Amino acid sequence: MLFNTFNFIFIYLPVVLAGFFLLARYSSHAAAFWLALASLFFYGSWDYRYLPLLLGSITGNYWLAYLIGKAKILAKKKRLLSVAIGSNLVLLGYYKYANFFGANLAAFTEMKQWATLDIVLPIGISFFTFTQVAFLVDTFQGKVREYRFTHYVLFVTYFPHLIAGPVLHHKEMMPQFAERKTYLPSADSFAIGLTIFVIGLAKKVLIADTIAPLANPVFEVNAHPALIEAWFGALAYTMQLYFDFSGYSDMAIGLSRLFGVRLPLNFNSPYKAENIIDFWRRWHMTLSRFLRDYLYIPLGGNRNGSWARYRNLFVTMLLGGLWHGAGWTFVIWGGLHGFYLILNHGWHYVKEKLRLEKLDSFFGKMIGRGLTFVVVVVAWVFFRAPDLVTALDVLEGMTGLKGIALPSWARDQLAWLLQTGWTVKFDGIPYIDFGSLGVPVLGLAFGIVWCAPNTQEIMAKAQPCLEEVVVNRSLLRIEWRTSRYWLVSISVGFLLCVVSMNKVSEFLYFQF
Repeated sequence: MLFNTFNFIFIYLPVVLAGFFLLARYSSHAAAFWLALASLFFYGSWDYRYLPLLLGSITGNYWLAYLIGKAKILAKKKRLLSVAIGSNLVLLGYYKYANFFGANLAAFTEMKQWATLDIVLPIGISFFTFTQVAFLVDTFQGKVREYRFTHYVLFVTYFPHLIAGPVLHHKEMMPQFAERKTYLPSADSFAIGLTIFVIGLAKKVLIADTIAPLANPVFEVNAHPALIEAWFGALAYTMQLYFDFSGYSDMAIGLSRLFGVRLPLNFNSPYKAENIIDFWRRWHMTLSRFLRDYLYIPLGGNRNGSWARYRNLFVTMLLGGLWHGAGWTFVIWGGLHGFYLILNHGWHYVKEKLRLEKLDSFFGKMIGRGLTFVVVVVAWVFFRAPDLVTALDVLEGMTGLKGIALPSWARDQLAWLLQTGWTVKFDGIPYIDFGSLGVPVLGLAFGIVWCAPNTQEIMAKAQPCLEEVVVNRSLLRIEWRTSRYWLVSISVGFLLCVVSMNKVSEFLYFQF
């Protein structure tokens, strides 16, 4: 069941909301139990065969966390934590990486039987595994004080975050479910939640899905795009992924606010980042936090000098890339970002030593933003491509090594290009339909990303998420408030989304 489907919007969500607040009139525990059951149903609607896997993971982790919390001897707590984390990683590794390692083992050895394991990836396994690993570590560190099984099931399965994040911490969520005000219906929460949900739905249905046809042909195997096509496809995917993931993140926050619960912020205008360090503070923020707290810092962080810091950064990003997908393209994507981060930290060191503070001027920041965007686009090529050969094919096109394809009407005006040594084809651009709706929508997407405030900034006065939202200066000033203007705008936006939901598409992050 997808957030952008009629069944979810007009059947599942109203039934779950009604049941939650009706039961809350008599018992908050019953309301929490209902929401946990509804979340399990939501997960089971994808593939009921993996519901026992989810329940088994929840039960096993709850039991191990209970033992860790009750253990008095530190050595015993450490052993239990090692067993618990190891079990989670083995489960994740089997379902997510067995096919990948089996195929590579078969390719380099005589054991061809490993090439066809054909293990189906349970949806959301990365997110519910990481959520529970964080819970185990928090329990070990004494940050968890409450062990009710119903609340733990709800914490793990809470349907707004279950499939594609954010990665939650127990201390962020369970105190909210313990508050009586959570179980009281609020007109403000409904207005805020529905507004954010519709904005997210519009990002997905009206923008991301409309741009997708511009990107998909360029990343087909043996597409061999030329210069303009390659850049057009790469930029289209860059914006498709942005609005797809941003849309999901908004919808998750909006859905949760309907229940009076605030989720952590997971997306904060990453293409406005002035460097790659800033990018990772804005993109998939809860995953970045998880990788920092549970991988980078345990590896040693920056405690043992610059070279150890760079090594730890690179290893963290490599594993972060592999978390996104079992394939060499994701490993290279993570490695590229690790390399970018090392360069960025090195540049900060050089700038500080040489006292180059003037480079932090407005002009310098704009250069930094543009450079960051370009290197991110290059990395997205590996993230999107189905294999390394296709990724390198697209990158060749982006560098101009495959020449230029231009429409026939440009022959007379640009005939001089034939004298430059470029391979030029004046027979059209096969992968770009300039008459499609996607082209102006792509232009609109760039305008929104760079000139408009993001959803959280628009809704800042309503405190939409757990963190306090800092409103940055944008060319456009948009501020939400309860008014007829906003009511009409959101209603029209919702109707446009409903009319456009004739072809349902999954969110891109569902594959991870």
